[in-house]
Amino acid sequence: MADHTYTSRQLVRVAKRENNKKRGYLVVNPLQGKHVPANPAQALEMMGELGQAVKQAYPGEKLLAVGFAETATAIGAEVAAKLSCSYIQTTREELDNVTFLHFSEEHSHATCQKLVREDVETALHNIDRIVFVEDEVTTGNTILNIVDVLEKKFGESFSFGVASLLNGMDEKAMEHYRRRNIPVHFLVKTNHERFEELANEYGGDGVYKVNLGTEDLTLSKNVSIHTVFGYENTRRLVSASHYQASCEALHKQVSALLTPDVKNVLVLGTEEFMYPPLYVARELQRLGKNVKFHATTRSPILVSSQQEYVLHARYQLSSLYEKGRVTFVYDLEAYDIVLVITDTAQDLSAAHQGVRDLVWALQDAGNENIQFICWREEHA
Repeated sequence: MADHTYTSRQLVRVAKRENNKKRGYLVVNPLQGKHVPANPAQALEMMGELGQAVKQAYPGEKLLAVGFAETATAIGAEVAAKLSCSYIQTTREELDNVTFLHFSEEHSHATCQKLVREDVETALHNIDRIVFVEDEVTTGNTILNIVDVLEKKFGESFSFGVASLLNGMDEKAMEHYRRRNIPVHFLVKTNHERFEELANEYGGDGVYKVNLGTEDLTLSKNVSIHTVFGYENTRRLVSASHYQASCEALHKQVSALLTPDVKNVLVLGTEEFMYPPLYVARELQRLGKNVKFHATTRSPILVSSQQEYVLHARYQLSSLYEKGRVTFVYDLEAYDIVLVITDTAQDLSAAHQGVRDLVWALQDAGNENIQFICWREEHA
């Protein structure tokens, strides 16, 4: 377990899920940069501390880090970077020419999680242990589901570990992990006994907005779509060090879009795609910019007018990834420039409903300069 240099006061806010009968609350980490606009350097520092705890726990072992979509993909990548190991994330997206290992995430609004089977098989030839990386582990059931799937498919020739920013497992769940010889690492221990009650104290009377307009979107210098290259897809197995180098190359391409007079920047990731834009956001901070980072999400969370509640305004969007998929972004503010960095395979244009919705939401929040950056593989 990590030294507990973080506290619940820093990392835990209780929010209310919308229409989820399995679990009525959601724990939101305000430093993580998913739902809440966050300081990117602080987010990566926190994730890196978790990575250091894992590194100290397994000296000399060859590890594979697995990050969970959608909220822990960046955490998993940063942990893998600290470990200098291989990395892969779970996904809910479809991929061509692969077969999947399926498992369930029981309390989630979208329960299906997948790993690329061929990549797991490749990794298993050269590792001692798989470390599952989450933002929060509450019951531990999701990870045990995938452990069971992996042991059924591949036998018991390797070990497991679990690393999360937050751990809410009760003593019975922790004992279950001890019996299965699966170590658990975390930054902060949480107690969920009152979370449902706390969530129900909020009325969900915040600001909810949906784009009802039909006006055409005009692309211009202030609202434009760029394509940059060098993309690596962590839904497939990658080397963390090579992935970091790709993110550094992405940063150099993105930073060229900023003029010296730009001071306040929002970098917005999209759904599962979080680590590369978070990395870019941190590097822009190092250039002297004032930067916030968060991401669109599939999670429908109620917002409240109460000041102490974590989220206050919600925009409903069409996904950049799949027609008909509903996504959300929370608590937008006004910046000198907004950089929407995405890995969608769809062709983005002024006619794409996801683009139109996101531009509408960002403009509604007072933003005029909106740049979409689509990260692609190199030219054929």
